[in-house]
Formats: sequence, C-alpha cells, structure tokens
Amino acid sequence: MAAVLHLLKGADVSLPLTVIAQEVRAGDDVTVALLPGAPTPAALPAGVLVRRVGADLSCGQLLDLVFAADRVVTW
Repeated sequence: MAAVLHLLKGADVSLPLTVIAQEVRAGDDVTVALLPGAPTPAALPAGVLVRRVGADLSCGQLLDLVFAADRVVTW
C-alpha cells in the first residue's frame, strides 16, 4: 500500500478522478490537496482525504505531506 498525494489546481478533474479511483481500488492511501482556486471534486471515492491549502493546510504542512508520500502527482 503506497501513500499517494495528488495536488489539484485546475477544474478539469476527469483524469485525476480516474487515476485516484484506481489507486483506491489497489489499496493505496490517497490524499488530495486542493491548491488555491481549485474546486472540490464532487465524486471522490470513499476514503480519500481532502485538504485545502490555505484553509485547513498550511504550506509547511503541504511540504510535510509531499515528503511523507511515496508518490506525488500534480494536475
């Protein structure tokens, strides 16, 4: 089981949602960090942790998540 961090900035989340769903099915621990201006995706799979930079996640905490993750994906 890998720890995966997805950084979302844009509004087009169709491909990220597909990838995230595959990772969740594979048993990965998935966190989504929404960068400033990113909308909250409506259809995230159950078990995905969503954090919003600037609201409930500081830049320092985001950096901690980056270093703790096995894989980081930017969109």
